[in-house]
Amino acid sequence: MFNVFISKIEPKIVKKALEHPDWVVAMQFELAEFERNKVWRLIPKPDDISIVGLKWVFKCKIDKEGNIVRNKARLFIKGYCQQEGIDYEETFAFVARLEVIRILMAYVAHKDVDVYRMDAKCTFLNGVLEETVYVKQPPGFVNDKCPDHCYILDKAFIG
Repeated sequence: MFNVFISKIEPKIVKKALEHPDWVVAMQFELAEFERNKVWRLIPKPDDISIVGLKWVFKCKIDKEGNIVRNKARLFIKGYCQQEGIDYEETFAFVARLEVIRILMAYVAHKDVDVYRMDAKCTFLNGVLEETVYVKQPPGFVNDKCPDHCYILDKAFIG
């Protein structure tokens, strides 16, 4: 029953999210983080280049009592549109191995240390991109002055 309540609140499409100011603020915050971290640059769209789309994903963050704490909007690259050997050579999964988590928890128990869970507001990778990646402008946030432009990634981001 709880999941049904949440699913009605979290929009599935950008058009619905743009109708609610809280979601617009969450989307603007995500885009501001991209600008602050210098993840991309807006450039004229090159000819004969594969441009990857972007997708918004919306989640409500809730507290222990089930109250909505804040809305979170994440922008992901539609990596499933890319073709291996053309758009990329290899992939990476940013996950901790179970063994590492067990060692950490054993150390925490042994030293009687407090552990806190952290929710990162934005996640970017520090690695330098070896290939050039072009992405479309985010749905709902196309630049009015340059609607035909696209972004070139300067840094990788998870998605």
